[in-house]
Amino acid sequence: MTGSHVLIELVIVLGVAALVTVLFQALRLPVVLGYVLAGLLIGPNVPLPLVADVYLVHTLSELGVILLLFTVGLELRLSALARVGLPAAMTALFEVGLVIALGTLAARLLGFGDDAIFVGACMGISSTMLVAKAFEDLGWKGGFTEIVFGILVFEDLIAIILLVILGGIASGAGLDAWGLVTTIGKLAGFLALLLAGGLLVVPRVVRYIHAKAHKETLIITSLALCFGSAAGAHAAGYSVALGAFVAGVLIAESGHGHEVYALVQPIRDVFAMVFFVSIGMIIQPDALATEWPAILVMTMVVLGGKVVGVTMGVFLSGHGVTPAMRAGLSLAQIGELSFVIAALVPNSTRVLAIAVGVACITTMTSPLLVRRSEAFAGWVAARLPERIGTFLSFYDSWFARLRARTGNKTWVRVRRSVMVLVLDLGVLVAIVIAASTVGTQLLARVGLEGTIARIILVGLAGALAAPFAISSVRRVGLIARRLAAEVIPIGEPVDLGRAPRRVLIVTFEVGIAMAVALPLVALLQPFLPASPLLIVIVGIVLIVLMRRSIADFDGHVRAGSELVLELLAHPELPGAVPIAQVESILPGFGGMSSVTVTADSHAVGRSLADLNLRAKTGATVLAINRGDGGLAHPSPTEPLQAGDVLALAGAEDSIAAVRDLLAGIHRPATDTALSLSD
Repeated sequence: MTGSHVLIELVIVLGVAALVTVLFQALRLPVVLGYVLAGLLIGPNVPLPLVADVYLVHTLSELGVILLLFTVGLELRLSALARVGLPAAMTALFEVGLVIALGTLAARLLGFGDDAIFVGACMGISSTMLVAKAFEDLGWKGGFTEIVFGILVFEDLIAIILLVILGGIASGAGLDAWGLVTTIGKLAGFLALLLAGGLLVVPRVVRYIHAKAHKETLIITSLALCFGSAAGAHAAGYSVALGAFVAGVLIAESGHGHEVYALVQPIRDVFAMVFFVSIGMIIQPDALATEWPAILVMTMVVLGGKVVGVTMGVFLSGHGVTPAMRAGLSLAQIGELSFVIAALVPNSTRVLAIAVGVACITTMTSPLLVRRSEAFAGWVAARLPERIGTFLSFYDSWFARLRARTGNKTWVRVRRSVMVLVLDLGVLVAIVIAASTVGTQLLARVGLEGTIARIILVGLAGALAAPFAISSVRRVGLIARRLAAEVIPIGEPVDLGRAPRRVLIVTFEVGIAMAVALPLVALLQPFLPASPLLIVIVGIVLIVLMRRSIADFDGHVRAGSELVLELLAHPELPGAVPIAQVESILPGFGGMSSVTVTADSHAVGRSLADLNLRAKTGATVLAINRGDGGLAHPSPTEPLQAGDVLALAGAEDSIAAVRDLLAGIHRPATDTALSLSD
């Protein structure tokens, strides 16, 4: 290929991409879609005179993938994983597992066969670029945005693992018990060797060059490490993206990752553009037209699954309903790494068409959902049933206390149970995979096939798996009980905290069970297609139990509200305690506080519903003390009066938000959420 030919090809790619993206920017549409459209226009599947060299563009696009994952690693120090914390990791596993499971199941029903797992995986990863751009345009920083970025960090890590495992499946390896174990084992060994060796050398080299050399030397060294690590990963049989990502992490450990990122970003943007153009070049318009029903179904999976998954995960991590819903709405899209996963499938235009179609729709809906997230979350929070709203306020307070109490002693209490749970789940996965692959082959050798073979296989696998499944259920319950007892200790001789502790235990059981089960279901989809039915059954049982627990807890709160009112109205009575210490006689009512409505407050004459107090702050008013009496568990339509003393339940930041609201101080919603690093 001559130099002039390469220049002509670059002019075609860059020129068309520039023209299309200028148009997209004028229309306020995401430029990523413009790049894909530019590739479609210069590709061989559209009858236009400008046709670029597919092979050349594909070769250059690999540099885009390498640099894209390299910059992801540059923003991720190993210490940052500990800082963003376990809640972000669990939320990412929960929602990615949910979306992959739903997407794979839907793809199987749509007739995708063995490619269904790739379709599901494409739906599971959100777009860091789109989310960051939307937050930047709106000027949102801190609060719930930190929650979102923490989840995105772990989504990127999950995507790296998916690329390796799915790459093995696409190449014909890794879809049997021994192949999968070998793939994961080799991956772990390769990463351990690369990280252990790299951490001893790379950070020191980068710090030395940063201190002694010019910027151009720093960027040249960084790119050499990036491409060298990518080449090493490729030689070891892994994706070049994995090597580039590890190189970025190693450079980030030097403390100069952000500076290298700023230097590499312009180069990355150019080659990332080429990558998206290459995606557009292989799109077949007739495939998009043919697959539009599947595209709509998968769009619903992404919009519904991600909003529900992220919202539940963030809420169960103790960050409140409104921040949780805003995080879920902000992550309801797929992005750049979904195209990388789709490109793994050999000769499958259907999977790529689905990924492109869903990306186009969710890329256009994402900015709207982000902008309207605060209003929509407030609208939903204001319409929650009263007993659920009350429970949510208490849960925020309980989880904040658990987070404050969490330390070595808490970990020691649950460490053994966590380790046994992990071991049990590992054995369960091994049994399912072995039964689906090795077991089927062994029965076929002895002449057993069809329905009889399946019945025998299910019976044997069920008998082997039952002890480990029962042990897993018990361990989840034990972990939940011990965590709940950290917040609401068991009272003796009379346990007055039974109702609040019970609802907290069930909530923890739901969160732990779903966070553990959903990723396993996503992993086992190729071997156990009916696995989502198990999640549905378990989910229904847990929801029924939780509904009963919330009903019991509501009665407990109503009875407790009467006592709280007495304490407010008659603090001089013998044995009376300050409201902040009411937990000494009402276990589970910790974190309570009182707020007085002043005469100059804008809340005077307005009802709790009119103020939208619970939706805006997350706190619940349990009682109102007045000079002429008081109200326990007041109606939302009750107007406030000057001098009212409100007994509030909720986390500290929720109580602070109530004080500001009654004083007429507006707090931006991005400032009311807890950071993942808290």
